[in-house]
Amino acid sequence: VQLQASGGGSVQPGGSLRLSCEISRPIPEFAGIGWFRQAPGEDRYWISRIRTSDGWTDHFHSVEGRFTISADNAKNTVYLQMNSLKPEDTAVYYCAAQIIDYGLGYNPDEYDYWGQGTLVTVSS
Repeated sequence: VQLQASGGGSVQPGGSLRLSCEISRPIPEFAGIGWFRQAPGEDRYWISRIRTSDGWTDHFHSVEGRFTISADNAKNTVYLQMNSLKPEDTAVYYCAAQIIDYGLGYNPDEYDYWGQGTLVTVSS
C-alpha cells in the first residue's frame, strides 16, 4: 500500500491550500484515513480523519471550521481543504490509513500506512 501526499506550498496568512492523498488501494478497504501534522521540534499529532464506512469526519479543535477532509472513492484520493491559514499551521502534513477502526483515530499508532509528507508554510 502506498500513500502519496501532495499540494503543500507557501501561502500568506488567510490563504488556502488543498492537500491530496492518493492511495494505491480502494479507500473502502481501509477503516479510516487521517491527516497529521508535525511542526519543527514538535511531535506529530492528529488533525483530521474520515471514516470510510459512512463518511463521518472529525477535526482537531484548532482547525475546526477552517479545514475540511473529504474523499473521492473513484479517484482513491482523500483531500484536506485548508482555509484561513495561520502561521501556526506551518508544518509537514502527513496522510495515513488505518485498517481497523479503533474509535477516535487520534493516535498515530492506530494507523498502518503513511504517506511521505508535504510541507505547508504560512508566512507573510
